Amino acid sequence: MKTLTIAYESELADVARELLPLIQRQPIVCFHGEMGAGKTTLIKVICEQLGVQDAMSSPTFSIVNEYRDAEDAPIYHFDFYRVEKLQEALDIGADEYFYSGDVCLIEWPEMIKELIPESHLEINIKLVGANQREITILSHGG
Repeated sequence: MKTLTIAYESELADVARELLPLIQRQPIVCFHGEMGAGKTTLIKVICEQLGVQDAMSSPTFSIVNEYRDAEDAPIYHFDFYRVEKLQEALDIGADEYFYSGDVCLIEWPEMIKELIPESHLEINIKLVGANQREITILSHGG
């Protein structure tokens, strides 16, 4: 487990750089944090560092967005905030995405925790103070 504290959004690039080698080993990454904690923002920075050129946004309504990295490999960005039943995630093939070997960046994974592979990274983002965020990185089963 590692904990980083950042005060500025510009520091997210350093956090993303630290995460990239971990993501290569464990491509399933679960982002936890309250609304507005910075999950989507950190995912955007990670994607930029992976060479994604597409416009990125949280897939709150579509559940999943697909991007392409610098080598044209897929990156899947999920947002399960609006999912009320596990079947909704199964209907879009979430389990197939998760076991594809491709990078899957998952917001609100607690909504579908039964589907998350044992081997995954967990990123917890917590607001501390007015502008500071505490980012905890945990590796599970890897």
